[in-house]
Amino acid sequence: MRVLNVAFPFAPVSADPVGGAEQVLSQIDRHLVECGHESTVIAASGSRVHGRLVPLPPPAGEWDDDACARQRECVRRAILETLARARFDLVHCHGLDFSTYLPPAGVPLLITLHLPLDWYPGDALRPTRAMTFLLPVSDEQCRGAPADLSLLPPIANGVAENPFAGRARKRDFALALGRICPEKGFDDAVRATRRAGIGLRIAGMLFPWPAHLRYCREVLGPLLDEQHRLIGPVHGLRKQWLLANARCVLINSRARETSSLVAMEALAAGTPVIAYRSGALPEIIEHGVTGFLVDDAEDMAKAIRHIPEIDPGACLRAARKHCGRARMLEAYVALYMRLIAQARDLETGRHG
Repeated sequence: MRVLNVAFPFAPVSADPVGGAEQVLSQIDRHLVECGHESTVIAASGSRVHGRLVPLPPPAGEWDDDACARQRECVRRAILETLARARFDLVHCHGLDFSTYLPPAGVPLLITLHLPLDWYPGDALRPTRAMTFLLPVSDEQCRGAPADLSLLPPIANGVAENPFAGRARKRDFALALGRICPEKGFDDAVRATRRAGIGLRIAGMLFPWPAHLRYCREVLGPLLDEQHRLIGPVHGLRKQWLLANARCVLINSRARETSSLVAMEALAAGTPVIAYRSGALPEIIEHGVTGFLVDDAEDMAKAIRHIPEIDPGACLRAARKHCGRARMLEAYVALYMRLIAQARDLETGRHG
């Protein structure tokens, strides 16, 4: 197969990126290459892929509306030029803004809906382009979908095993991971850990969206101190070590989460998760067994005190049963093959 993956054009793709969509794309790219397929990725400059990278120039300054429009125009040109140079069997888009740079008709197009459905423009989820397929990432996402949407059966996300799982010594801090932005609710994580008398490490990247910069400067920043710190993005073994050594992982998302790679990575590290009862999180966390589901920062503080009741072994068993990366990758390859075969059958029928 020759597959062209198109990343969200503002976040670099790497083996261990900050964003969930970029992480899934990176895993797919690597798996395609390891299986002998051809993988090309259109992504932000600085990305690292296993196939061939078509880099996009980084937007300069704050990412205001004009900068976003210029970046999306770069994606449109990159898609057209890449498709003109070589034949591809399938294009796979991962960005929230996919509808602004749809490829021309002809090649099958798969769109993974990594974010809440109501974040996408309504017409984006009702494409008129032939051979365009919308893929959710959880059952919960499907249950909340409008009845007139045509969605494929979901492919749930998956994560790798953690090399420190079962061998780490739990330390006196909680961990929160993700992009530094208002909807992730890191300020609530600070409030909860202060009430519980435990430290907090917030690991994540601050992208130059105006609203994100303002949140960090005006809301999160004033709450931080020596015990409750923003440590920036973490990757590789350092990230795995933090996940395995944290007493718990906190997810204070105010968005309707479609999935949570952070929750899955925590369980794979043998670390309980305390999360807001948001979107698909109840599908991942079993209340009282692998963590706790709560409704606000005060309840989260109370739950932190009950973390010793959670068996790390239960977290590991849940991750191995439900969050495996191999299952996700096999499902994507099988879906690619099915859509490509469907497109070829349609083309044969036209010329038969």
